[in-house]
Amino acid sequence: MNKTNLTSIITACIEQYLEKGLTDKDEIFQKVVDELGVPRPIVRRVARDMRIDMLRKIKILQSEIPLPSDPTE
Repeated sequence: MNKTNLTSIITACIEQYLEKGLTDKDEIFQKVVDELGVPRPIVRRVARDMRIDMLRKIKILQSEIPLPSDPTE
């Protein structure tokens, strides 16, 4: 299994537990480790990457600076 595919599977599994309402990070990590049989450091790395990506998107959405929709403006 390649790294990209494994990352996608772990991401989907983490999102599944978040959607179920789990809020304890360690519990989510342990459930992912148990379900997928991957090492915990890999799960933590994927979760960190997810957090960074989500924070980047939130920062964009919270931006107060209007972006021009037309390049000629």
